[in-house]
Amino acid sequence: MTRRYTYIILTYILMQVSVFLAVPLLVFVFHVNPVLANIYWAVFSFSAGLIIVLWLLKPEMQMRARPDAAGIGSIIVWAIIGVFMAFLSQGLAVTIEMEILGIDPGSENTQGIMNMARTAPIFIILPAILAPILEEIIFRKIIFGSLYKKMNFFLAALISSLIFAVIHMDFTHILMYAAMGFVFAFLYVQTKRIIVPILVHAGMNSLVVLAQYSLDPEEIQKQLEQLQFIFFGG
Repeated sequence: MTRRYTYIILTYILMQVSVFLAVPLLVFVFHVNPVLANIYWAVFSFSAGLIIVLWLLKPEMQMRARPDAAGIGSIIVWAIIGVFMAFLSQGLAVTIEMEILGIDPGSENTQGIMNMARTAPIFIILPAILAPILEEIIFRKIIFGSLYKKMNFFLAALISSLIFAVIHMDFTHILMYAAMGFVFAFLYVQTKRIIVPILVHAGMNSLVVLAQYSLDPEEIQKQLEQLQFIFFGG
């Protein structure tokens, strides 16, 4: 792993842990509402982190793409296909969790995101734009990419996907996050373009946010029951 990549990972870690210092400061010194303090700092820290990461990657972004990397047309096609693949992998994982492991399909991580988005709509840019870019750079380009040079696809994707799952702090649904991580890794290898898993990740998150806004809890549960019927026949 290059020194540049090490700096990027350190930036991401500092961005994540900064909340433990910044939020109490906003709450107790500046008397900001605790929920709003978490929201505003999350948006600020992710934005600042992304700027730093892109600055560190600037030399790479100025380099010529690999000869076998996907062109514009292929990027668009794979991004569209990838969204369906990601939702399918998520659906399969959730169904396995429900039917075999007996896990409630509701995700605390997703619910927490939606609660923050409803409190302050500006928070939507985090799951829809900021997080997908940062996470794909960290987990696919750097972690998976470094591992893939030393081992086969399955092991590299497994390790990077498990780390991706753990970082979301939703251990009940670790299978769901790992499944999506495999899809993102496959798309990166298939296209040789990190922009493809970024677009798929961002598209998927955006659609989930829109669905959560437009559907009431009863309708969401109904959709989950229909998904269960599709995969297991009732």
